[in-house]
Amino acid sequence: MQPFQAEFIEYALQCGVLRFGDFTLKSGRHSPYFFNTGLFDTGARLAKLGEFYAKTMLHEGIKADVLYGPAYKGIPLVCAAAMALARETGEEVPFAFNRKEAKDHGEGGSLVGAPLTGSVLIVDDVITAGTSVRESVDIIRAAGAAPSGVLITLDRQEKGRGELSAVQEVANQFQLPVYSIVTLRNILEFLQKANRRTDVEAIREYQSRFGVL
Repeated sequence: MQPFQAEFIEYALQCGVLRFGDFTLKSGRHSPYFFNTGLFDTGARLAKLGEFYAKTMLHEGIKADVLYGPAYKGIPLVCAAAMALARETGEEVPFAFNRKEAKDHGEGGSLVGAPLTGSVLIVDDVITAGTSVRESVDIIRAAGAAPSGVLITLDRQEKGRGELSAVQEVANQFQLPVYSIVTLRNILEFLQKANRRTDVEAIREYQSRFGVL
């Protein structure tokens, strides 16, 4: 685990974004942890999150001509990532996002920001069913650009609709690399080092049923 990944987990805990307990997910599964990027809900928190996106891009060597954030959650995330990347590297990487409803006045259309050209990196929070990625890929290709990958905050590394994880399903379906700031494996490593045995045991039991570690 990279130092910035441990820092991200610590920060997520401080902000209440990462919590432990008994949580019912949309899938109906009872999870011993919950991760909610919506709680990066102040200017300082969002700016810090952007830094972690940028550090992940630099660590992974991710290059893109444009960053794209799917509405609605992806809009502040892609803005934060683009600003942080500019601060970290001094390079301007354009960004864009979509409207859920196409604008029928002014310049019209469903896209806001830079034109989608060349290679486009999708910036989002998590991948659950892959719906957001599917819509983003269609929008990017319709604009004549090429989706080059997906960058998310957390890879839960648990089964999606079949034996593969939701992230693996998306990667296979669209033949795209999926990057994450951290994975559940990173969180387990962090908890082990912090000697949080109860949380580690609960997550391992959950992963024994639903995991793809």
